[in-house]
Amino acid sequence: MKKRRRKKFKTFFVLFILFCSLAMFQHYFQKQNSLPQIVENDPFADVKKYSLQIHDELAKYQLESHTDVLIALMQQESHGKGGDPMQASESAGLARNTITDPEQSIEVGVRHFQRVLTYGNQKKVDFPTIIQAYNMGSGYIDYVAQHGGKHSEELAKEYSLLRAKEKPTLYNCGGDKNNFRYPYCYGDFTYSTKVAKNMQLLVDSVPVNSSDKTTGGSF
Repeated sequence: MKKRRRKKFKTFFVLFILFCSLAMFQHYFQKQNSLPQIVENDPFADVKKYSLQIHDELAKYQLESHTDVLIALMQQESHGKGGDPMQASESAGLARNTITDPEQSIEVGVRHFQRVLTYGNQKKVDFPTIIQAYNMGSGYIDYVAQHGGKHSEELAKEYSLLRAKEKPTLYNCGGDKNNFRYPYCYGDFTYSTKVAKNMQLLVDSVPVNSSDKTTGGSF
């Protein structure tokens, strides 16, 4: 009798382990399939290598639905190159490119995005303003909130010029008057537009037979 019970217990235990393993594999593959896939000659290939890390870091804030947004941001910041692919050093109060570990860069970059997203929602500005604030800081959110709540490149220029006048020797585009940003040398007033374009290109880079395209904030 005891042997029969022991045998049943062993059988149950083995089945339980198999069930757990299958569940884990299913969860893993579902997550993999929900992320952008790398295709031949994909301009996002280097950035997509960080897709899983970005997704998991966003999940800490229940923001994993914005994975494609952060991929588009990284594409604009670095094309997935270097030790600080999210160009997050300055958002942490450090000198540019102080961060040299991509994992830390993603952690800090996601935290910065979460902050501007939360603050932007509190101030009831549109999503392009939040994206622009990743580049220009939360002060831009305040500025837009005071001027209708909707981002435009003209508002970004105005805000950039105000900040540049505060520190003209720092924000002068390196003295290059041929720089497209000059004299709006604080940040990049076209940043939100570029990220929106990256998001569209990201959608286009997903194979046609893929049924999983990540979703994020709407532009």
